[in-house]
Amino acid sequence: MNGNTPYAGVPGKTQAGQRANADVPDLSPEQKQSLRESITDIASRTREFLPDEYVVGSKVADDGNGPQAQVSVQPPVGHPVSAGFSPSIDDFDGNDLDTHEEGEVARGLAASAAMQVKQMMGDNITPTAR
Repeated sequence: MNGNTPYAGVPGKTQAGQRANADVPDLSPEQKQSLRESITDIASRTREFLPDEYVVGSKVADDGNGPQAQVSVQPPVGHPVSAGFSPSIDDFDGNDLDTHEEGEVARGLAASAAMQVKQMMGDNITPTAR
């Protein structure tokens, strides 16, 4: 029902009485491809930091609030962690996504996933070697 109101759209951007999708960015096919490549790069880099027991996935969606991208990691134990963002037209340099933060995001996701395992396992683990 909320989608039928004049207030639907990107929170904090759509004014009352305006068309709901007027402020949602419309990406070109090249920009969408660049977004998919960036998210795939983050997922690949995250996999490089983690053992095979961690499941890394990514998705790009384009719903009523504009394009959204997310990378998630499910550790062997503990809660999943994820990072996502909704790019605007200003985030693109022509047709290319201009972030250059893929490595930093991948390292942060891997560290957060490893921390989930450490918190779940606690200090009660007997070391296998000294």
